[in-house]
Amino acid sequence: MSYSIQDLNGCTKKFVFNFEQVDLTKQIQAALVDKQRTANLKGFRKGKAPLDMVKKLFGPQVENDALTRFVSEEFYAALKKENIRAVGYPSFGNTKFEGGNSVAFEATVEIVPEIELKDFSKYTFKKDSDVVTAEDVENLKKQFLSSKAELAELTDASAKLEKGHHAVLNFEGEKADGSKPDNMKATDYMLEIGSGQFIAGFEEGMIGMKKGETKVISLNFPTDYHETELQGQPVKFKVDLLEIKERKFPELNDELAKEFGYESVEDFNKKTNDRLTVQKKRETQAKLQQEILEKMIEDNKFDVPQALIEDQKQSVKQDLSRNLKQQGFNDQMIEMYFDRWATDVDQKAAFQVRSGLILDKLAKQFNIEAKESDLDAKFEEMAQQSGMKKDELAHFYKNNANVKRNLMYAIREEKTFEKLISSMKVS
Repeated sequence: MSYSIQDLNGCTKKFVFNFEQVDLTKQIQAALVDKQRTANLKGFRKGKAPLDMVKKLFGPQVENDALTRFVSEEFYAALKKENIRAVGYPSFGNTKFEGGNSVAFEATVEIVPEIELKDFSKYTFKKDSDVVTAEDVENLKKQFLSSKAELAELTDASAKLEKGHHAVLNFEGEKADGSKPDNMKATDYMLEIGSGQFIAGFEEGMIGMKKGETKVISLNFPTDYHETELQGQPVKFKVDLLEIKERKFPELNDELAKEFGYESVEDFNKKTNDRLTVQKKRETQAKLQQEILEKMIEDNKFDVPQALIEDQKQSVKQDLSRNLKQQGFNDQMIEMYFDRWATDVDQKAAFQVRSGLILDKLAKQFNIEAKESDLDAKFEEMAQQSGMKKDELAHFYKNNANVKRNLMYAIREEKTFEKLISSMKVS
């Protein structure tokens, strides 16, 4: 064996190669042919110059190309022989080519780590209820009716401001030095309580106020506030509550139900209840899975290839960019967002990579694979949820290799979670 392997950490290996006798004839010939194809020499059509002439003119470059080819071939042959799953590209260094017949070099590469999971059979989790309540149905109904709703002032003098109410107010902020900047004051301002438009504590501090009441709310700006000079600084807001308004929703009837694409109120209730049932099951399952992964990541420490994290960061950014653009962000605003929340993006990417490695290990441990029959069942499920035809979904996925591969991977993860959850204590 012409190489040795050093473990730099749990996911990085260094190969040290040393060949005392090397014949690069094959590689030099291949490099010559490659150079001949691109050589544009006077008196010859491109790619038609004799090999001897190409070798005479480009000898050192051809030799270097041959050496590069040899180094790459030997490295990847060693990976195959050692059955090592490399991640990203290797880093080559300390290359020595002496006397035209001895070669030494080093190659450092990240690998998929071999992880051993601690016993998880005694883990206990509590899954949230996925029962659809009357309140869930009512909230969804209000979403449909929101475009028809009207804001009406509460005339009862004893009425107190609650979450969900709209407050008409005057406010003025005072900094610790006594100054009252213009950007901290407003008159006849409309604010939905609970919307989170103001810094934490402002809207909560108004709850319980009555029309005509004045209150001073003492707060601190968030430590990550967008104006750096205000980060973590104390502030007092003098608030005058002028009006309390409440949304008045019309009664849902068959006519309105038809406007929303349903046949009747009965059809609306049935279909929204079915949709909420699927949605709530998905949400509670996702929350449980997140809690399980957080616990397993906490209990199982292992090195992660930086190349995988960097790739995943790009995926996280792409997903976030799509969501932000839907909210009206332009490219400049998105770039500013990523600058501000770079640490969060890094942490999210690292979590997803660790989760993926753990789930891959579990899938192999449980001997789980996604099959074509699983794919067919998934098309059936997706058709019921989306209202699309099963055949259309099947045609789309089966004619897009990358999309199909991602779906198969998601199915494998679902099956892995089913087996994993059955191995734990979940109430």
